[in-house]
Amino acid sequence: MNIQKLKIPAFAVMLFCCSFAVAQDDGYLMELGLGGGGSFYMGDANNRLYRDTNGMFSFMARYNVNSRFALKGSLSAAGITGSSKNAFGVIPGDEIRFSRTVYDFGVQVEWGFCGYGLQDWNDCHRLAPYGLLGIGMTFAPEPVSNDFAANFPIGLGVKYKLSERVNIGLEWTMRFTTSDRLDVTQTYDTSLENPFLIKGKGIKNKDSYSFTMLYVTFDVFRRPCNCNDEIIK
Repeated sequence: MNIQKLKIPAFAVMLFCCSFAVAQDDGYLMELGLGGGGSFYMGDANNRLYRDTNGMFSFMARYNVNSRFALKGSLSAAGITGSSKNAFGVIPGDEIRFSRTVYDFGVQVEWGFCGYGLQDWNDCHRLAPYGLLGIGMTFAPEPVSNDFAANFPIGLGVKYKLSERVNIGLEWTMRFTTSDRLDVTQTYDTSLENPFLIKGKGIKNKDSYSFTMLYVTFDVFRRPCNCNDEIIK
């Protein structure tokens, strides 16, 4: 067999494989970015969405498995506030308020309702909605005591590829925790964590909080081309 005759076809196969891999996955493995927006608390001292909204800030890293699935890690800080005037029932006495900062670290799985990418083909779109769910940890420091709890985020988002390496997005998540002490106060005669002294069980009796976040991320770590493996030797 004439090896020289195989050089041109083999080189063509290599170029085709590389161009296909880059076009299919936009050429980058990860995204790093920052986000910010609003946060609110849901529990014994609040029963309405977006009441007493505070600010939040987040750092995120996203690993793109393919054009439709991604793994995301995030580290966030957010303020939460509540009041006895907004409780599920009437709490006697003067108004009691709490305000504290929560720190959130977690990992989420994102799945796209369509493919996401710069190339508008093969079911890929520059504007793509997605859903997410995951698991994380919540740390709420004093005023009364430090509180650690697991949390379970679930939410929806939409992202847009602004350019080859720049992405922007909007995301909403509700984070259900295993704690009923996010709304503790320094008032011990009447406490917002259990104002009616009725013990409950299950996640529905725990505190939760929500993030509404606008973010920007930058693509890093170009996806390697392994198309040499496809060359016929």
